[in-house]
Amino acid sequence: MTRKLVSSGSPYELSVGFSRAVRVGSLISVSGTAPIGPDRKTVGPGDPSAQSRRCFEIIRDALEEAGSSLSDVVRTRIFLTNIADWEKVAAVHGEFFGDIRPASTIVQVARLIEPDWLVEIEADAVVDSDVA
Repeated sequence: MTRKLVSSGSPYELSVGFSRAVRVGSLISVSGTAPIGPDRKTVGPGDPSAQSRRCFEIIRDALEEAGSSLSDVVRTRIFLTNIADWEKVAAVHGEFFGDIRPASTIVQVARLIEPDWLVEIEADAVVDSDVA
């Protein structure tokens, strides 16, 4: 089976040794995605809605590069540094996945790599074809 690696240009990809997304056959896994802007700075400091929106945009772009789309997502995992933000982040999840309705988990973690990140999100997708 073909293995396709997708990069988003995250400053951590090379030093950590990971890809934004990996497609093997019909499965696409998107790594934990933080709210990093094109300037490599945190998007929306202090704003969980803006940060989660940026994460979903990065995920969407990675899926498209892997030959997929948000409509193929079957699972999301949302990591929050403050569980009280869950409703704000869930509302943004609904903007992207309201009709798709993947399996989803929201959990609180002690912290993320950068102290100003409030959220990090993973996604898994399954497409009909194993052609990348």
